[in-house]
Amino acid sequence: MKKILASILVTFLLAGCGQQNTRPDQNTGYGTTNNNRHTHILLAQNDKAGTMSDAELDALLGEEEDVEISDPIEPFNRAIFWFNDKLYIILLKPIARGWRYIAPEPIRVSISDFYYNLKAPIRIVNAVLQGRGKDAYNETGRFLINSTVGIAGFHDVGKDHYQLPRQEIDFGTTLGHWGAGPGFYLVLPILGPSSARDGIGNLVDFYLDPKTYLINNDEQINTNYVAIRAVETINEISIDKDTYDAIREQSLDPYLVVRDAYAQHRAAIIDEHK
Repeated sequence: MKKILASILVTFLLAGCGQQNTRPDQNTGYGTTNNNRHTHILLAQNDKAGTMSDAELDALLGEEEDVEISDPIEPFNRAIFWFNDKLYIILLKPIARGWRYIAPEPIRVSISDFYYNLKAPIRIVNAVLQGRGKDAYNETGRFLINSTVGIAGFHDVGKDHYQLPRQEIDFGTTLGHWGAGPGFYLVLPILGPSSARDGIGNLVDFYLDPKTYLINNDEQINTNYVAIRAVETINEISIDKDTYDAIREQSLDPYLVVRDAYAQHRAAIIDEHK
C-alpha cells in the first residue's frame, strides 16, 4: 500500500496543474459554467499565447457570488503554493515556452485533444454515478467518434462536427453532487489548488485513468508513464495564455485569488447539475 501511495504522489508531481482540459478555441472563466467553459485556474486556456490584459483577468476572476472554503492549514498550503510557484517559474514555464516555439499551435492542440479523449473513462463513469445518463451517453459517443474518425483522439471531431460539448466531470464533482462539502482547502504539489473532497476524488480518478495502467506489476512507476504525464504537463502550459503570470503580477496576494477562484469554480460546476 505504501508503494502504491508513493507511486500516486510521484505521478501527481508529474501530472501538471489541470485535470480536465479545454481546447484553446474556448473562452474560459470561473463563475460561468456552461459546458465549454471549465478549466483550471493555473491553466486557463485561450486562443493565443501572450499576456492577459486587465480586462481579461477581471473577466476570468469575476464572480457573481462569493464561495468560502475553510483553510485551517493555510501556513502549510502557502508553503506548497510557494514551491509550486517557483517550480512553475524556474522550470515548467521555460520548458513550455520552448515547446511553444518549436511546435506549431495545431500540433499542440491535437496533443491536448488526445489527452482529453484518453480521460473519457473518468467522465463516463462519474456521469453514471451522478445519474446523468445523457452526459454519459454523450461522453461515450464522443470517445468512440474521436477514437476512430478523430484518429485516436488527436482531433476533437465530437465537438467540431457533432456538437458534443466538453465537460468537467470527475469523482470530486460526484461527491459534491451527492451532498459532500469541499472540506478544507488543500494545495497539492504541482497539482495546485484542491480540497479534502477533491483530493479523494483525485485518488479515485487515478484508477479510472487509462494511463495509470502503464505502471509495472512491481508497483514501480513505468518510465513511459512518467514521460507521457510530463508531455501532457508541458503541452498544456504551452497552450496557456500566461494566466497565472497575470495573476502573480496583478494581484496583491495570488494565493487568495487562486484559492477563492478555485472554490467558486468547483461550487459552480456542482450546483449546475444538482
